[in-house]
Amino acid sequence: MAAEEESLTGPGGAMPAPDARPQQPERPTGSGTVPELLLGRPPMARPLPSFDTEALPEEPGPLFVEWLATALDAGVLDPQAFTLSTVDEDGMPDARVLVLRDVDAVGTGWNFSITADSPKGRQLAAHPAAALSVYWPQLGRQVRVRGSVERAADLVAAAEFATRSPAARAAELVGRQSERMTALEEYDDALAAAHRQLEATPDVVAPGHAVYTLWAHEVEFWQGEARRRHVRVRYTRTGPVRTPEWTRMLLWP
Repeated sequence: MAAEEESLTGPGGAMPAPDARPQQPERPTGSGTVPELLLGRPPMARPLPSFDTEALPEEPGPLFVEWLATALDAGVLDPQAFTLSTVDEDGMPDARVLVLRDVDAVGTGWNFSITADSPKGRQLAAHPAAALSVYWPQLGRQVRVRGSVERAADLVAAAEFATRSPAARAAELVGRQSERMTALEEYDDALAAAHRQLEATPDVVAPGHAVYTLWAHEVEFWQGEARRRHVRVRYTRTGPVRTPEWTRMLLWP
């Protein structure tokens, strides 16, 4: 993940205790081809939760929050990580993993923070629309969101920056995301300087720190199933942004 993004351990930046770290899967052995390696680990070959399409809420926001809470309860690693997809000035797609900061369940907006002068910040300034996707492997659940993106006021961004861990704030103070770096020691020196700056001025806000909301136009919920009887439900907004006007439909897998 890019240096300026908050650690996936969350605002506190706490790492799991050594005895709480998940066991790493065994590395594949032999000289099999990639297809052979993948066929040996078929997806969804495990018990997965059901998806009751007869008890759906009228709007997608509450359902996403419910699924997120279920992922947290199930011990899914980094359930707040999501992929944000944008397009560059040439119309080429670009994607990266970010950290979810909040969800406006009523208006159906997903909040995240980035540096405005980063590549993704410049892309959103030129094309304020994006797609968001999240996948929780232990549950076999995927959520896809498409919509318009709106940047919040600087005061909102400053308040959000203050909630981050010291490590996350220092990392963003370093800046220069995606610029060429000749050696890792350059970053180490810049990070140490950023920590000194943060200690001297605890209220400092990284230049260009920005909070964005992706206001959903479409939201799709996908529940995987071992027999490939996947269940898909799509919500489509029928009214203006922030209004609770939606239709929903089942989709073929």
